[in-house]
Amino acid sequence: MQAGTDDEAPTLGSAGERAALRRIFPRLPDADAALLGPGDDAAVVAAPDGRVVISTDLLVHGPDFRLAWSSFFDLGWKAAATNLADIAAMGAVPTALVVALAAPKPTPLADLEALADGFREACAALAPGVGVVGGDLSASPTLTVAVTVFGDLEGREAVLRSGGRPGDVLALAGGLGRAAAGLALLFGRAVDDQGNPDAGRMPGLRQEHAALLDAQLTPRPPIPAGRVAALAGATAMLDVSDGLLLDAGRIAEASGVRIDLAADALAAETAALAREAPALADRALALVLGGGEDHGLLAAFPPGAVPEGFRPVGRLLDGTGVTLDGRDPGAVVPGWDSFAAWDGAAG
Repeated sequence: MQAGTDDEAPTLGSAGERAALRRIFPRLPDADAALLGPGDDAAVVAAPDGRVVISTDLLVHGPDFRLAWSSFFDLGWKAAATNLADIAAMGAVPTALVVALAAPKPTPLADLEALADGFREACAALAPGVGVVGGDLSASPTLTVAVTVFGDLEGREAVLRSGGRPGDVLALAGGLGRAAAGLALLFGRAVDDQGNPDAGRMPGLRQEHAALLDAQLTPRPPIPAGRVAALAGATAMLDVSDGLLLDAGRIAEASGVRIDLAADALAAETAALAREAPALADRALALVLGGGEDHGLLAAFPPGAVPEGFRPVGRLLDGTGVTLDGRDPGAVVPGWDSFAAWDGAAG
């Protein structure tokens, strides 16, 4: 269901904030770490380590999602998943979320309930025990979801981007290029003759390419792999939100090294992507190298220390920048940039 499609159903505008919250709160996940949850001016969350890892992210209708393609459930799932991945990328364990939502007044309360369901199901699937401990609700012409996520280091040091060393192995947990392929399919086939998003074409596309569209709309980052990497001695790590080349470059720059990606290690993913979406076969390598939003974990490990769940994709060497088998990777999809990539449309 999309905002404003059922005039008889209660909406944010007709029901008001308090009634909306009374319907949303029971559907949100509880947090094991919460000493005091929603209902007061602030939540109280246990921090047994004495330190708290914090990250925040925005999803804005237009540059970050399209309601023609994403259900409110999808949106809640993606908002939870992308934020949980940021905590995992620090080698920490997620503990709690705070969610601020601004929605148009005609938004049906059923849509807000579906959003809450997405948060609940994502937390249960990706990080059991994590819940929503508070937030805010307001009206706005533009649907916006702002999430702040908290994490626990469990006595370990945070895994930064800057700790990589020449000789380390670069390894990945999660997929590459799949979310970007899903987005390419949406923009290529779920549009009308004028190029505008067309929800009517979604059912057939989602049936034909379910895995790739799910990677874009309801991603499944390997959240537990962050803790696994930290325990295995990862020297650097981040989540691949903006594309392998761009994010590997961030580790290279922060660590003062060159990262050399291995084409052989990426060949299987490129071939699999080409098989799943033959229309994108000529772009498969570019999507693997430059596509974002898969939210896999990219980490550097000492030789012989790559843990289960990670696969080597390159190595850290003396020098600067990112190469592919020792050469400049050339022109590929440059990675996700919401300011540069957005065409100004919503849909």
